[in-house]
Amino acid sequence: MFAEKEYRLPAEWEPQSGVQLTWPHKNTDWAPMLDEVTKTYEEMAREIRKREPLLIVGPPSNDTWARDHGFISLTPNPIHGGEALLLDFCFNGWGEKFPASLDNALNRRIFDEGHFCGQYVNHLDFVLEGGSIESDGCGTIFTTSSCLLAPHRNQPLTKEQIEDCLKTRLHAHRVLWIDHGHLTGDDTDGHIDTLVRIAPNDTLLYMGCENAQDEQHEELRLMEEQLRTFRTPDNWPYRLLRLPMPRPIFDADGERLPATYANFLVINGAVLCPTYNQPDLDAEALRIIGQAFPNRDIVGIDCRPLIQQHGSLHCCTMQFPEGILQ
Repeated sequence: MFAEKEYRLPAEWEPQSGVQLTWPHKNTDWAPMLDEVTKTYEEMAREIRKREPLLIVGPPSNDTWARDHGFISLTPNPIHGGEALLLDFCFNGWGEKFPASLDNALNRRIFDEGHFCGQYVNHLDFVLEGGSIESDGCGTIFTTSSCLLAPHRNQPLTKEQIEDCLKTRLHAHRVLWIDHGHLTGDDTDGHIDTLVRIAPNDTLLYMGCENAQDEQHEELRLMEEQLRTFRTPDNWPYRLLRLPMPRPIFDADGERLPATYANFLVINGAVLCPTYNQPDLDAEALRIIGQAFPNRDIVGIDCRPLIQQHGSLHCCTMQFPEGILQ
């Protein structure tokens, strides 16, 4: 077993003080479909607000992906005491693909307005998006090599140096790197929250693809093989639950969009799950997610508007552990 650290990155299913939504507005890429996507945000907001506080961030922002520009929060070990750490990492538009200067300034602005309890920690010298990491709450961080080693993020750092940064800044014991897995149309270089999610009792939910003719099949098959080699800190295999692949969804230009059921959000008492108007597959995905979270409401939210901008439900949200959001 690992020695206790002074801080840790809680698992998403632990008690929360609230969730952030960065609201769509006319100066974002949502402008052509603002009414449609606003209805989806309103539905997310209603479901969150039923169960916990909601922080809505309005303009100015470049975009609305709170998962990637929001604070990553660490909680103190009760033995050591102290206040929570609000880590402000650099968000640079997923490797300088899109403008992000306004998004990257949001955390400092919101903190200065007094919405959080905790200590602001400036990590703007290191690029890290919330969607690129998963935590089991016990010191294990999951991430993907395709994202964290992608161009225009943290070069010239090596994989070993990036891993050291993750362990130091997130107070983690170890990092498990996923080296395979790709969704066509993904802008993030393979965020883990589109591919593999950690759940209680050493459970991994992950995207699979049974159609051997699908362009995503081989990478997801190799990802599954690698997940079977992973071991818990106690050297047990993880419990693996494979999620179905939505049937292909295309934009107006005929480009495939990165629809995924792995992009769910765990909140107090519920799991909000993306659906895509594919009743059979939607129901199967919600059933499997329910196996991993048996004591929570499993709530489907139609994410067809969100996927038009290459994201889904988890990408739009950032949860804060208990005691952090005012």
